Amino acid sequence: MKKAVCIISGGMDSALASWIAKNEGYVIIALHFNYQQRTQTKELECFRKIVAHLEVIKHYEIDLDFFATIGASALTDSSIAVPTGGLTSEVPITYVPFRNGIFISIATAIAEKHHAEAIFIGVVEEDSSGYPDCRKDYMTQMEKAINLGTKEQTRLVIKTPLIALSKAEIVAKSLQLGVPLQDTWSCYQNEMVACGVCDSCRLRLKGFIEANAKDPIAYQKSV
Repeated sequence: MKKAVCIISGGMDSALASWIAKNEGYVIIALHFNYQQRTQTKELECFRKIVAHLEVIKHYEIDLDFFATIGASALTDSSIAVPTGGLTSEVPITYVPFRNGIFISIATAIAEKHHAEAIFIGVVEEDSSGYPDCRKDYMTQMEKAINLGTKEQTRLVIKTPLIALSKAEIVAKSLQLGVPLQDTWSCYQNEMVACGVCDSCRLRLKGFIEANAKDPIAYQKSV
């Protein structure tokens, strides 16, 4: 029985990555982080729904408060406004410092405990918001680092099945595999109805349009 730790935020990308893991024959240990992000309650609700669909063997909900303590991101600091003007070429203020590195480090500890073979994370490089910790080069180096820092018999692979996909391809693949997209959340600032104008909403909506599909969640507005 091969096992994988799947980092699942409650969003569309991480949900698809976990479905791919299941289709590749892994039994899944699901991992979610509550880091005092603006939409923490909604993301946790979506995570739990996704876990129920996946029938995981174990799930973890890890509380991290230091991201909010250090601030520096619109996702964790309420004094910083979530940008709604569209994507730019710069790293956006919604970037949470070294978040994926920290998430992967914790996932590694859990994977080692359960004798897992892989960590799945739904990072996207080509059509992402420009986050430096979503790059393929970074993931390659992180894989080397976690294997250097674990037991001799531990051999982990960081799986990033979405890293080169566009958001439209992610939508199409999710529909193909039957991912319950109605139970996923992408909005950076609202928990009841998605805003439709933050970077993440814009990317998600653009993906559905380009995939000629209808998003099953509601939006306040779309641009």
